[in-house]
Amino acid sequence: MNLNPTPLPFPGRLIKRDEEDRAIVLAVQQRLNQLGCGPIDEDGEFGGQTFGAVRLFQSRFTDAEGTPLVVDGEIGVLTWEALFGAASIPNVTGASSPLLTEVLAFAVTQIGVLEVPLGSNRGPQVDKYVQSVGLSPAGQHAWCVAFMYFCFEQAAKKLGRENPMIKTGGVLAHWNQAGIKGIPRIKVERAVNDPQLVKPGHIFVIDTGGGFGHSGLVERVEGGKLVTIEGNTNDGGVREGIGVFRRSSRKIATINRGFIDYSNA
Repeated sequence: MNLNPTPLPFPGRLIKRDEEDRAIVLAVQQRLNQLGCGPIDEDGEFGGQTFGAVRLFQSRFTDAEGTPLVVDGEIGVLTWEALFGAASIPNVTGASSPLLTEVLAFAVTQIGVLEVPLGSNRGPQVDKYVQSVGLSPAGQHAWCVAFMYFCFEQAAKKLGRENPMIKTGGVLAHWNQAGIKGIPRIKVERAVNDPQLVKPGHIFVIDTGGGFGHSGLVERVEGGKLVTIEGNTNDGGVREGIGVFRRSSRKIATINRGFIDYSNA
């Protein structure tokens, strides 16, 4: 049994029932049989038999970090990586515009900034973030979006251009205003089906309910997972955290609103 197959590149979309590319389905069927999730017919047709074998595989195997796969019978990037190995998934490390390159470069310098005192939404540097979007630090505002605006502001100044990011401290206000102003947004459904749409420098947006949310910068894309730089969070990735952190375990599928793209703004 070949447990280390030649990497088969991820096709850049969700593979599911009635997939038309028979060569892809055949490769999946052969791999499922190799890994003991059959026997199934190797006929290039993604029907009920293959659907059941994919679900069996997902129930038995984990993603690259040991997290259980979602058992849905569909092959997204995390299931594909579990089937064919990490080398089958492209990693994206470079931003797609000079502005976003500078935004990320500045954001890296802010990693480790903490609130003073912790839990106060205040501090010498945090106050600068909040003031950059026109808010008073005395209001002790959540500041994840203000942090990003400040990063965009510093990058724009360095490049001698205007800051294109919408000036707001609100997560969902940012998402909604981006839609109104025609700034490209990648909704989560599209990103899950094609993770290669998500690029370094994009802004992720999570709706946490009750009109609240959390947001941060995508630094790198590693298969179906993101390396991010986030303000007002902690190592666990919560909103209303204590500082600026780099995180490496967010899954694209958990970004329930989507991504905002300022690369051409």
